[in-house]
Amino acid sequence: MFSIIDVETTGTANHGSRVTEIAILCHDGQRVVESFQSLVNPQCWIPGFITQLTGISNQMVRDAPTFEEIADEVRRLTRDTVFVAHNVAFDYGFVQREFGRLDEYFHRDRLCTVQLSRKIFPGYKSYSLGNICRSLQIEHTDHHRAMGDASATVRLFERLLANDSKGILKKWTK
Repeated sequence: MFSIIDVETTGTANHGSRVTEIAILCHDGQRVVESFQSLVNPQCWIPGFITQLTGISNQMVRDAPTFEEIADEVRRLTRDTVFVAHNVAFDYGFVQREFGRLDEYFHRDRLCTVQLSRKIFPGYKSYSLGNICRSLQIEHTDHHRAMGDASATVRLFERLLANDSKGILKKWTK
């Protein structure tokens, strides 16, 4: 089982930045079997350039649940799954730090669709989510929103599974 995840955040500086939105799509290797999406009150200011990029404003998250309030659901959906993301170090790092703020150790096996795309679809100039989706003619709407990016990552992941002639994903899909 895979949990395909995307987070939006208050910035890229890992230590001070917080999650503002999360989407989790649970995938059984064939299809999405469960999903979750929520805005998250980061309990800190969202800079203007982030609002411009994501469309997520301070007003939008003011009454949203905190990460602590959704942690049980995140934990449940990712338990016994492989954490999959496009640039997994970014998304996983943020989720892990949010659990760390709750004094909880968070550990999941991880797969990165950027790295997998480079191995299974070599030769592209850019492996950013937008560019690889465009190159492979994968629908990608709502860029820089958690569900839009997670949904595009699901479609990319399914394409990776279908084109894995080298058996790179074999150990994960038993």
